[in-house]
Amino acid sequence: MKSKALINLLQDGKIHSGESLAQSLGVSRTAVWKQIRRAVDDGYEVATVRGKGYQLLTPVDLLDAGEILEGIAPEVRAGLKLTVLDEVDSTNAEVIRQWQPGSSEIPVCIADCQTAGRGRRGKAWQSPRGENLYLSIGLTFHGGFAVLDGLSLVLGVAVANALESLGAQSIGLKWPNDIFLPGGKLGGILVELQGELQEGVVQVIAGIGINVHMSEADSVDQPWTSLASAFPGQEWSRGRIAAAIINAIHDATKIFADVGFSDFRGPWQSRDIFRGKTIHARSGELEGTGEGIDETGNYLVRSADGVTPVRAGEISLRVRS
Repeated sequence: MKSKALINLLQDGKIHSGESLAQSLGVSRTAVWKQIRRAVDDGYEVATVRGKGYQLLTPVDLLDAGEILEGIAPEVRAGLKLTVLDEVDSTNAEVIRQWQPGSSEIPVCIADCQTAGRGRRGKAWQSPRGENLYLSIGLTFHGGFAVLDGLSLVLGVAVANALESLGAQSIGLKWPNDIFLPGGKLGGILVELQGELQEGVVQVIAGIGINVHMSEADSVDQPWTSLASAFPGQEWSRGRIAAAIINAIHDATKIFADVGFSDFRGPWQSRDIFRGKTIHARSGELEGTGEGIDETGNYLVRSADGVTPVRAGEISLRVRS
């Protein structure tokens, strides 16, 4: 977004003359006018006040790498390679492109907008500019693929903890990888393997999407909400949210790597939105009552035939309507 520097100057909501903006940006007044038009095309509402200048009418929450790094614990920050982009096809894809074999750095990509964001089962993830948080992080684990059992649930607990530390309440978790509030879906997690298992080292990319300021999403076919709409009394900064999530993921995955899933089963169960409800598989093959998760993160469904464990990826669970 070429107009980002301009929006940064206008974000105080005051009227700025074309001349002062031109001087600050080191361009002509004509170039300022062109950047104003680009900003409007990007979705910003900028008023032209005759004889005075330009005024940004919509509040903005810009992503700033320095602000994000400042909120990350020093011991975590030292090992990060943070990339903040205006636009990218997918933050998961960008982490894959940047991840150097053998590097000890933890790659993190955050973008203002995704043009090809993906959710579970290849679904498109709505990624409008300037409204939500799109973050991906590369994680390395030692051992076979079995060490990843329950990882998406661990990440769900970490994200919930981070959001609650910033003032959110009643965060729920939908098996296996969605973040919920009472008003609907707040976000999701997509975990992808990077390459093949090599010498006992498993690399994964965890993509996290959180609805922060979004107020419209006509193409979304399920109830959803955002932090700003659910908690209007809070001031939500995407940079602060990103830093809190990175800190929480670092702490959670360190425990997960040391002791496995056991320490996360209880915290996940306490946020389970399926527990005690009548649920079914999308295919209709299984229907019963949600019983929580077992010691490896499989979801348990109690039916007339007993308790059936369901593995992530086998079926998708839904509350019966």
